[in-house]
Amino acid sequence: MTTWSVHDVTVCFGGTVALSHVDMTIEPGAVHCVVGGDGAGKTTLLRVLAGLKLEATGEVRLPPPGRTGYVPPAGGVFGDLSVEENMEFIAAAYRLRSWRDLAKELLTRVGLDQFPDRLARELSGGQRRKLAGSMALLPEPALLVLDEVTTGLDPVSRMDLWRLIAGAAAGGAAVVLATSYLDEAERAGEVLLLHQGRVLASGAPAGIVAAVPGSVVGVDQPTDPEHAWRHGSRWRQWDPAGPAVPDGQVTLEDAAIVAELVANEATS
Repeated sequence: MTTWSVHDVTVCFGGTVALSHVDMTIEPGAVHCVVGGDGAGKTTLLRVLAGLKLEATGEVRLPPPGRTGYVPPAGGVFGDLSVEENMEFIAAAYRLRSWRDLAKELLTRVGLDQFPDRLARELSGGQRRKLAGSMALLPEPALLVLDEVTTGLDPVSRMDLWRLIAGAAAGGAAVVLATSYLDEAERAGEVLLLHQGRVLASGAPAGIVAAVPGSVVGVDQPTDPEHAWRHGSRWRQWDPAGPAVPDGQVTLEDAAIVAELVANEATS
């Protein structure tokens, strides 16, 4: 099966560098998560992967037109169309022939089959995102690109969308998901950590965690505030020179924060 990729991709908007020399390989049948804070470049990278026309340099290998499904960070549905009409619009845009059975199946999976005539603007936020995900899956894409599709949703809606995502990957699609939820990234086969347009780390979640230098431990009060962050009612603290801690005591969230600390200190 064909893999998709970007190699040494750089994107600038005016004098601002949104992505800088980014590499990413996207395997079919797997979920890849892109993680980073605001301004990290997640949306720009996903727009490149969706095939949108940007002033990008580097090499981009994507499916042929019509074989990519894309959900932007906001929207992805047509508010003045009903649930059924939104699916019909996508079917017409992709020139699909036998699509109604799949549309019904997708809508049933996310609980929208009961509202075929409801306008999209009258749906809840979670329902709109589930409709957008269903629309992106209708053409059975080789590459599925989802930008923050689960952000702000209740746990049940997130679970429904993850069923769609996992089903798409199981069916052979290559899935790229930008997310701000590290627990979601831990489910992925591959994770890409972005910071200010640059790749901080990439690979399997366990590999990224294992590569964290020093130690990360839980403390009641930090002794090194510059290397500490809140975690519930307690703190997590990174000691760059500390001994390695047992497996399972460092999380992907810890690894992402430490990677940003290292990057910030390298440029300060």
